[in-house]
Amino acid sequence: MNYFEAIWKSIILGTVQGLTEFLPVSSSGHLSLLQRILNYNIGDFGMLFVSVMLHLGTLFAVVWVFRREILALFKKPFKTLLMLIVATIPAGVVGLLFNSKIDGLFAGELGVGLLAVCFAATALLLLVTEYVAQRRKKLSPLGWKHSIAMGCMQAVALFPGISRSGSTIFAGTVSGAEREDVAKFSFLMSIPVILGSAVVELKDIIFPNEGVAVAMEGPEITGMIFGVLFAAIAGFLSVKLMLKVIKKANYKWFSVYLVLLSLCCLSLDVAGVL
Repeated sequence: MNYFEAIWKSIILGTVQGLTEFLPVSSSGHLSLLQRILNYNIGDFGMLFVSVMLHLGTLFAVVWVFRREILALFKKPFKTLLMLIVATIPAGVVGLLFNSKIDGLFAGELGVGLLAVCFAATALLLLVTEYVAQRRKKLSPLGWKHSIAMGCMQAVALFPGISRSGSTIFAGTVSGAEREDVAKFSFLMSIPVILGSAVVELKDIIFPNEGVAVAMEGPEITGMIFGVLFAAIAGFLSVKLMLKVIKKANYKWFSVYLVLLSLCCLSLDVAGVL
């Protein structure tokens, strides 16, 4: 892969990652699909590292937007911080035990078909979220039951195609929490998950075997830098957009998009294109 090809492909991946990380359409599903379409493959460990770095780009965006809320976590009585820690545990456990198996499953022959199913499942979650949000009148401040429900759904979102933001907002909404509380907590939940993934991948850099240090060369590294930059910019824009969407609880257009994307995946899979 030459420098020009690596840069433009990485810019596409980074922009899509940034936009879809916080919009309820699954960034991991879009990256998995795009990597197939663009034929962007630098080895299993290399691609995993690129994916993590793109996620770090979006992490910069959410940290900047919620910098005040993040600082407030470390002030007494630390309730939100404790809820955040507990909510992160399910995804952490599932990720450590099954993440490699999930990645292998979606990278295999059945990957595109599984993506189609997961995209459709997210579309259904969003429709239910909108239905409940627009009809429920009695809401309560975010508490332990809401945060635990959101944490469990975040673990489910480890499957590519299942939106992390969509599934956590679904859990918070259905359990009866205030919309703005759900939105802020959902975004805050992304921070430890992204950091945790980065730490796990760090071992492949410190103790390289057949991993990143071998698989990635000059063009791929340069492309990755561009990808991270565009992921941060797009992530900032998507956070701002999603905050407006959550206030109105208008998710149906995301559902329509996901259904069309699911049908597209099935068609490409049946046709043998991907």
